[in-house]
Amino acid sequence: MIRTRITEMFGLRYPIIQAGMIWTSGWRLAAAVADAGGLGLIGAGSMTPDLLREHIRKIKKSETKGVWGVNLPIFFQYADDMEKVIIEEGVKIVFTSGGSPKKYTGRFKEAGMKVVHVTSTPELASKCEDAGVDAVVVEGFEAGGHNGRDELTTLVLVPQTTDVMRIPVIAAGGIYDGRGVAAVLAMGAEGAQIGTRFAATLESSCHPKFKEAMVSASPTDTFLVLKKLIPARVIKNEWFQRITEAEARGATPDELLQLIGEKRTKRGMFDGDLNEGELQIGQITGAIHELKAAGDLVHQIGRECEEVLKDLYARIIA
Repeated sequence: MIRTRITEMFGLRYPIIQAGMIWTSGWRLAAAVADAGGLGLIGAGSMTPDLLREHIRKIKKSETKGVWGVNLPIFFQYADDMEKVIIEEGVKIVFTSGGSPKKYTGRFKEAGMKVVHVTSTPELASKCEDAGVDAVVVEGFEAGGHNGRDELTTLVLVPQTTDVMRIPVIAAGGIYDGRGVAAVLAMGAEGAQIGTRFAATLESSCHPKFKEAMVSASPTDTFLVLKKLIPARVIKNEWFQRITEAEARGATPDELLQLIGEKRTKRGMFDGDLNEGELQIGQITGAIHELKAAGDLVHQIGRECEEVLKDLYARIIA
């Protein structure tokens, strides 16, 4: 059994965190991951405050005895109202992202919560530590969805962050199996946050067509766009082509916003429009060949990580 400060902090069987993804991470996915010994996160970024409250109450009423929390994007239009919901509902773990952790960390900590912030550089991770968070997630350029502008990959980001941090570091970006979890543990991380692989599970709430697109995608089918706004890694499609053509000719942020339009991620990820929707997903999509139950996936990744570490020790160290 792998023990790190993250497994001890949250009471986990495996050092595995399921990312709180938009249109994907509802209470069913979080509960399935929690039941298997990982940390399941409800993704608030595509919910209204009332819907978030509903998902929190449903996971409370479910039979899960595992560990779960909520991911809250700070830049989200409903973030202030969701902060109130999270505190009122007595959530114990909050992962924040997309802004300064100073905004909510103090109030969450006063309410007795563990707070983790997601960031993309060692410098920003240090600022998160100064803001009082309990741990940080550092997310590499390989990850799906919104990324940092600095294009640091997980392989270089994780060790440079763990070298300067006193609080635990969780690695994210390009991790999909036990080998990846073992690799980031070797670089000093104490847990792995996994998004894309959990999007392609039976319990995720994204559209079946989007799940099929993940399974059939090749390793080169994603690309980072919208660096003038908030960079996002997406699957290439007709909408993506228009965006990249506009960026190539120097379109302004306002022009890009018009091309994005309303609810573009919902159209693709939740409604299943594979041509005109924004399909946020990570580079590891080329390694996904089938949909699995989330709980089975947690056990598979966790046990594979243990075996990889044992095998490395036996072959190289012992």
